[in-house]
Amino acid sequence: MNDYSRLLIKKYFEENSMINADIKSFNYFIDVELQKIIEENRVIEPTIIPSNVEEYKIILDKISITKPEITEADGAKRIIYPNEARLRKLSYSAPIFIEISSHINGVQRESFRTQIGSIPIMLKSKYCHLFGLSKDELIDKGEDPDDPGGYFIINGTEKALVKIEDLAANKFLISETSSGVTKYEGKVFSERGSYKIPHLIEKLKDGMVYLSFTRVKRIPIIIIVKALGLTKDEDIMKYINLEESSEVFINLYEFVDIKTEDDAVDYIAKKIGIMQTKEIRMERTREILDKYLLPHIGLEKKDRITKAMNLCKFMRKYILVYNHVLPEDDRDHYMNKRLKMSGDLLADLVRANLKILIGDMLYNFQRIVKRGKFPNLKVIIRDKLLTQRVYSSMATGTWVGGRKGISQRMERLNFLQVQSTLQRVISPLSASQENFEARTLHPTQLGRLCPAETPEGTNIGLRKNLALLASITHEIDEEEVLKSLKALGLEAAK
Repeated sequence: MNDYSRLLIKKYFEENSMINADIKSFNYFIDVELQKIIEENRVIEPTIIPSNVEEYKIILDKISITKPEITEADGAKRIIYPNEARLRKLSYSAPIFIEISSHINGVQRESFRTQIGSIPIMLKSKYCHLFGLSKDELIDKGEDPDDPGGYFIINGTEKALVKIEDLAANKFLISETSSGVTKYEGKVFSERGSYKIPHLIEKLKDGMVYLSFTRVKRIPIIIIVKALGLTKDEDIMKYINLEESSEVFINLYEFVDIKTEDDAVDYIAKKIGIMQTKEIRMERTREILDKYLLPHIGLEKKDRITKAMNLCKFMRKYILVYNHVLPEDDRDHYMNKRLKMSGDLLADLVRANLKILIGDMLYNFQRIVKRGKFPNLKVIIRDKLLTQRVYSSMATGTWVGGRKGISQRMERLNFLQVQSTLQRVISPLSASQENFEARTLHPTQLGRLCPAETPEGTNIGLRKNLALLASITHEIDEEEVLKSLKALGLEAAK
């Protein structure tokens, strides 16, 4: 290595920390993601309300967070630094405050700001007391000035969240099946908030292309496209854009009798076993299509046509792969993978536990109403609930969805081991199964993942580490990209 290379690498590490991406991810979670989670659960409507009230709503509004503090035994609050948390076996966390209001018959009654729990703070993030301190100031606070941060302190124990490598959500991937009724299957995991819904596209021996998702099992894709409002065969043909393909004609010809949106919705309702009166049947089926079919595109009535166009696009790709015109997707290509960082993992945890907190609030509210009293909002909020559940997951490593080993104890035998723990990437695949291809070093991992550091034994190739110079970009908003492209002259298809 020549002097220029040494100088460049030295300069790079002076300006960039190896765990920059993790710290950015945590900052984004606190600044943006927390408020988004509140927006998802903004309006709470109890089912049992006082008899003299027509409508009662609890509205969650602005969320805010301070820097880490501690409440002593005498009730006094003061700030706490990480070293004190380590020595006194405390958690390095900050309180979360939320503005909450009650609305009776559409009129706002009480409104106040209250604490709904505490959240662990990542060391060296912008909400940490060590953020922006000089070397001498860090030494003064009892910290190692070369410590990278990027971990949490729970009950005095240093815990790091490992990055999870998963298949990209909202991306349609087609792979060959080793067994089953179809040669190829197309899958897309549609993700929105707490939803992650698998969709499966397959072609059976009758030549029909079928779609399955949640309760909807093997419904012809053409029927679903028509139920979403794209009823003209000519339009469907245009969006699939395979004029010469006899397979598209076969699928269209089979359902030529279904000419309206209502006919298609009724067909789906009968297939999935909804047997109420026609109006209720139609309403429930439309609700399923809006809520559970490709929720990442939208949940409103206006999003139906966009969903139909996307299904046409999926069908086109599926037919081309089935007929060997296009190659199947490589699931191990890093283009088809995404890393879940600390911020994403904490967002999943808070989202699931906020729902439990809201359920507990409703239970307490309705219990007081049944006694014939009018509940005060301050009484029904148990701020310890959210805190304890988040701490429990961080301490044990058991996460939402039954995943284990997400939070790991920081090993401090030497400095390299600290770096290795903070750079760890694990795959959700089972270590007891073969999964040869997933364990193999893929060419696209070069420069992104370390080709050498992986354990021997059952975890080989499933537990990896980021490369030293790897940098991770944040998720990009599609609308922003489209705006930029339109500004450069891109025009929508006529």
